[in-house]
Parts: sequence; C-alpha cells; structure tokens
Amino acid sequence: MTHYLISFPGSAMQIAEEDFPTVVEESHAAVAAAREAGVLVFAGGLDEASLLVRVAADGSEQLGAYPQTGSLAGGFTVIDVPTREDAVAWAARIAAACRCDQELRVFADGSAT
Repeated sequence: MTHYLISFPGSAMQIAEEDFPTVVEESHAAVAAAREAGVLVFAGGLDEASLLVRVAADGSEQLGAYPQTGSLAGGFTVIDVPTREDAVAWAARIAAACRCDQELRVFADGSAT
C-alpha cells in the first residue's frame, strides 16, 4: 500500500455561506467513508489562527514560515491505498464534498509506519 496526501488551500473553498453546513457535512461523510473503508491515515485542517513558528535543532523558535513556503493552510487527508487509481477516486470524492479541486501527492518510499 502507498500513502497519498490529498489537500487543498483554504482559499480554494469558494462557497456561499448558506452552503457551508452542507459542505461540512459532506466532507465529514467523505472522511468517515475513508475511515470505514480502512484507508484513512489522517484527516484535518490547519488552524489558520494559531501561531506559526520554525523550530531549530537546538529548540529555539523563530516566528513565521520559511520565506519560500508562503502560506500553508487548508485541509489535508492522508490515505493508504494500493493504487494511484484508488487515490484519485478518493481525491475526487473529497473534491466533490469540499466543492474544490484537490491536490494529490504520493509520499516517498519509507513513509509507512
């Protein structure tokens, strides 16, 4: 099996305020389906209001992200599936629920725990 990251930036979700409860319900249902199918590793969104720091090897902290990173926000789902086609199918299901395209990336070998 291979781990895949399905993600989207928070700014990609351009939905009407009245549709938000439905999108939340449907996105939670998509993640629940992945859990029930036994392919979910992790799902969640970053707290965009939390303090972002970089931590050095000595434990010191510096405010902010790497300059080249820019903003990293939005939702993330990690799945463990046998084929890329399976990953695309789950990404499509999440895209439909969230009403926005999803980015799909595969983790490098050695990521499995």
